[in-house]
Amino acid sequence: MRYLHTMVRIKDVDESLDFYCNKLGLVEQRRIDNEGGRFTLIFLTAPKDKNASDASRAPELELTYNWDPEEYTGGRNFGHLAYKVDNIYETCKKLMDAGITINRPPRDGYMAFVKSPDGISIELLQEGEKLLPQEPWASMENTGSW
Repeated sequence: MRYLHTMVRIKDVDESLDFYCNKLGLVEQRRIDNEGGRFTLIFLTAPKDKNASDASRAPELELTYNWDPEEYTGGRNFGHLAYKVDNIYETCKKLMDAGITINRPPRDGYMAFVKSPDGISIELLQEGEKLLPQEPWASMENTGSW
């Protein structure tokens, strides 16, 4: 058995791709429009996984856009997506500068949480060892839920 992907439903393709690709840094791998089912599937990968072959393809994030409007609630009860990042502080700074709320700041130099436009919690983990605590992160309070 091999893990393939995590699927989350989205309400707005452009808003979601702006968040996941332009701000978080994921890369679109492929897209499937299903006229009969009236949905679009968009598969994203982390940049370091972009060039994996089909046989060894790393797990992906599948964004599902249903063409007929629906209201999605309870993003938190989905759980969360998790990604390792090269530098937790730089990643959080970049996201914060792009207007993304850091719901759980990386006070410990290792873990942070943000949310997508659809309320999906995303855990960011420092690659390798924890970084030494530093400001403003060390004293920053949590914001909202994560």
